[in-house]
Amino acid sequence: MRQYLTGFGNEHASEALAGALPEGRNSPQRVAHGLYAEKLSGTAFTAPRARNARTWFYRIRPSVAHLGFEPCDIAPNWQTAPLDGTTTPADPLRWDPQPLPDHPVDFVEGMYTVAACGDALAQTGASIHVYRANQSMTSRYFANADGELLIVPEQGHLTLHTECGVLSVEPQQIAVIPRGMRFRVGLEDSAARGYVCENHGALFELPERGPIGSDGLANERDFEYPAAAFEDLEGPFELICRLAGTMQRAQLQHSPLDAVAWHGTLAPYRYDLRRFNVIGSISYDHPDPSIFTVLTSPSDTAGTANVDFVAFAPRWLVMNDTFRPPWYHRNVMSEFMGLITGEYDAKTGGGFAPGGASLHNCMVPHGPDADAFERASNSTLTPQYLDATMAFMFESRYLIRPSAQALNSPALQGDYIDAWQQLTRHFPNTP
Repeated sequence: MRQYLTGFGNEHASEALAGALPEGRNSPQRVAHGLYAEKLSGTAFTAPRARNARTWFYRIRPSVAHLGFEPCDIAPNWQTAPLDGTTTPADPLRWDPQPLPDHPVDFVEGMYTVAACGDALAQTGASIHVYRANQSMTSRYFANADGELLIVPEQGHLTLHTECGVLSVEPQQIAVIPRGMRFRVGLEDSAARGYVCENHGALFELPERGPIGSDGLANERDFEYPAAAFEDLEGPFELICRLAGTMQRAQLQHSPLDAVAWHGTLAPYRYDLRRFNVIGSISYDHPDPSIFTVLTSPSDTAGTANVDFVAFAPRWLVMNDTFRPPWYHRNVMSEFMGLITGEYDAKTGGGFAPGGASLHNCMVPHGPDADAFERASNSTLTPQYLDATMAFMFESRYLIRPSAQALNSPALQGDYIDAWQQLTRHFPNTP
């Protein structure tokens, strides 16, 4: 049996026990092995076929056995859009990496909200977090009803145990967990840290390629889905559910990951960012960063995303007579950046470290620091390969508001704008 199923958005089918998948019916009168049939819908029933996302589970107990929720105070630093009560600065913002925890904390407990946009209750926008953990979830499971979770590890390997099976994800890979899916997170190292985009809007999908054609960017065959695996375990366990920005807990006497088989188009998946097929200029000028889009959550305005996930992967720079780093600009879209490894080519003067983050909001000017400008303006333009680097961006049509805790954090760099203060006047420049 294959460990992973491939192909973005495909109708997949997998069973951990022979005969568990019914033939010719989704919900037969009696399911084999005494299992229950249950449907998980990630879109409205009548969504267009190309965007309709649903999966049928065949499980030991249906999820209506996972009830009896009561409010709990776990993960006090996890907040949800909208973030009200703070002023959104008109300056660029940048943070040092959040420190790893000094006491036992799992993936859910260690979630820390940096910024958010839109409104989770209206199913728009996204909330952006950093997770920090040093212990696995063993008797605890989690389900997020407020949005799908795009997980971007920066350090430490994660094992995601889900209703569809098991996914292993490491730095420079990403994983997406559908809204409402039960899962738990195991750590393969002593500690882990990374980023999470909690997408409240339309499901992530692959962007249209337009004139690029049928191949390039993130290719469908490189997305991997888990093969069916199940836990037939008796409790006690707990299931934490996040709904409308609140945490609630239900006590269980069995594992909720008891789906023996499944088929459908809504499932967790992983993607290796090192497989991204970078498209770029081979003549002159620096193309718009939209060419680095891995996944997009569309909005009701064509071409203007609820949130895009953009990755700046290793690539060749060969443009002639061109300022090769990203140019100075102001953008109607808001940009939250993180660094997974190496150095970002527009920030060579220091201060942007793996695990750190920056926020350049709607119409806030930004661009290369003074060091990057001088290097790029005066270097000999030979072919250059940018390796040992991986940066990313969450970009949204909505204003991304930083949380009060992030604005008051010691990690916030009070001198970030100094990165541009060394840009000196060159006019008039006489040879």
